[in-house]
Amino acid sequence: MKEIWLIRHGETEWNAQKRFQGHLDVPLSPVGIGQAFRLAQRLARSQLPFDGLFSSDLRRARETAEPLVSVLGLPLRTTPLLREIDVGHLAGLDREEAEARYPGFVQEALRDPWHTPRPGGESMADLARRLAAFLEELPPGRHLLVTHGGIVRAALKMALELEGTTWRRFRIPNTSITRLLLPEQEVLGVADTAHLETWADWLSDESLK
Repeated sequence: MKEIWLIRHGETEWNAQKRFQGHLDVPLSPVGIGQAFRLAQRLARSQLPFDGLFSSDLRRARETAEPLVSVLGLPLRTTPLLREIDVGHLAGLDREEAEARYPGFVQEALRDPWHTPRPGGESMADLARRLAAFLEELPPGRHLLVTHGGIVRAALKMALELEGTTWRRFRIPNTSITRLLLPEQEVLGVADTAHLETWADWLSDESLK
């Protein structure tokens, strides 16, 4: 049995600006660095044993995974198989810019978002195939995979055998945890951000006035 903990990387400046990143090596923002350390604190407190720590080889995922190395006592192994979808020529653009430059792609993606490749890049089906290849070779045990939102959505689509565009409706926040059991195809939790939702985030002197 494989228990897979899929973790989306921390926030980047381009996340905040809603720009396509794809395979570009964008670092974490100060907010993202803080999210990564709060994630590490949570996993350290859980005292659950993990058998493997893997990450996309892109910088934003590596920087999210690095605080976990010391708290879990595990080596970090990186792989391009866990990268975000290759968005090709969309990299660096926001949605409005992408729609203006590639209207044909936008129309095709609305019709079939799973199989339509990004201009000069991958489709979600391509991403799912490399994720499946990685998961197939993963040994039994409880493993942490620090990765990207597209990978998490693809994993949920495959595990739940979702039809149509339902997979697009999952909101996967930065450093959220999604847990799967394989090969049972069971989903134990989706987009858990409890480590970011402490009383100090919403209770302040201002709220008491």
